[in-house]
Amino acid sequence: MAHVRQVSTLTLEAAKAICQAAEAYANKKKWPMAIAIVNASGGLILYHMIDDTQPASEDIAMQKARTAARLRRPTKALEDAISGGRAALLSVGALALEGGLPIEAGGRVVGGIGVSGMASAQDAEVARAGIAAFKGK
Repeated sequence: MAHVRQVSTLTLEAAKAICQAAEAYANKKKWPMAIAIVNASGGLILYHMIDDTQPASEDIAMQKARTAARLRRPTKALEDAISGGRAALLSVGALALEGGLPIEAGGRVVGGIGVSGMASAQDAEVARAGIAAFKGK
């Protein structure tokens, strides 16, 4: 049908695998983290918070995941663009802090992960560890 398109998205099973890998990595480093996994349009699939994570990380992780999925790029790219003078990006309603990554399968974004709790570079490290467990085809 010409008016309908097929949209791939993460399953709950995939989100659990990503989250488990991210949590295992964070625990190995002893980093308290909030981890959010969203679908391609930014809808929450799974949220997980390790004990002793700062309360603000809950919202930050979800916003990072949603930004990465909806804009189809790492949140670090937005942070860098704004730092480079692209102030107009402040108006797009996205969170421009490193730690959010799109999740791809078959060349398309199928979701996003957002991590918060430590320094932004450490958040991104945990997000990458989670994505490494994803076997999207």
